[in-house]
Amino acid sequence: MNYLITIIGPTAIGKTALSIALAQHFGCDIISCDSRQFFKEMKIGTAVPNDEELASATHHFIQNKSIFESYSVGDFEQEALAKLDELFQKNNIQIMVGGSGLYLDAVLKGFDDFPDIDNSIRDEINAKFDDLGIEYLQEQLQKLDSEYYNKLSVENPQTLQNPQRMKRFVEVCIGSGKPYSSFIGKRKNVRNFTPIIIGLVADREVMYNRINQRVDIMLNEGLLAEAQALYPNKHLNALQTVGYRELFDYFDGKTTLDFATEQIKMNTRRFAKRQITWFKRTENVSWFDYLTDRKEIITTIESQIQKL
Repeated sequence: MNYLITIIGPTAIGKTALSIALAQHFGCDIISCDSRQFFKEMKIGTAVPNDEELASATHHFIQNKSIFESYSVGDFEQEALAKLDELFQKNNIQIMVGGSGLYLDAVLKGFDDFPDIDNSIRDEINAKFDDLGIEYLQEQLQKLDSEYYNKLSVENPQTLQNPQRMKRFVEVCIGSGKPYSSFIGKRKNVRNFTPIIIGLVADREVMYNRINQRVDIMLNEGLLAEAQALYPNKHLNALQTVGYRELFDYFDGKTTLDFATEQIKMNTRRFAKRQITWFKRTENVSWFDYLTDRKEIITTIESQIQKL
């Protein structure tokens, strides 16, 4: 039987250090599941593991794509599963780590099958969004799939503010003539591994302090120069992310550098809260304080493997 040790938790909690310790203990590789760390042009602002960390264990899916490439969560699902099939030939225990809940779920559970959507529909939705904003997408989803809209309102309200996700919901409704929710849960995805999920937590004040410290470190390591180099491409989807958007506003003359820095810290803290909300819905997680001795975590994992 194959086992995929999956490490979850909010940003700056210590997932990378734990994953390396586990990889060294079990003699296996690490699948990175951080949707921002895929891109080779974004190193400092995405907290990519440093050279020493990368040399401590074999990592996959770190800085393997360009911001100029189109890369979706579905693409990652296919590539990650293919890589795992390869790695399981060498060792029946592998590790996946990251804070991108949607990408983690793609590997662990997979997605439902949705119909292909004509590009003309996608273009029309994009044009109306450009004119009317997120409210247009919200109104359309509420009209075309009130059940799913109401579900999101209660369980995941931030998704209603996410243009990419909302465009997808609306285009499926319009393109198929059916509610988006009618496609959910129809497909049974089979996996050739059993997940063992380890979650890291910390008191909110501790977590926020760690985030603030990380942002300061990033700036000291050259985040400003990295963002400046990426500024001409600020329209790209990969760069619509915390740590870059705020500095782009500074370059545009909309804010001061001090204000942009505080915005990065605040928005990263908000991102961490959303991560926690997402991961709390994950089933069968063994939760540990971020300072827990790694031997205790390893004992828990080995005990679970013996029982399975």
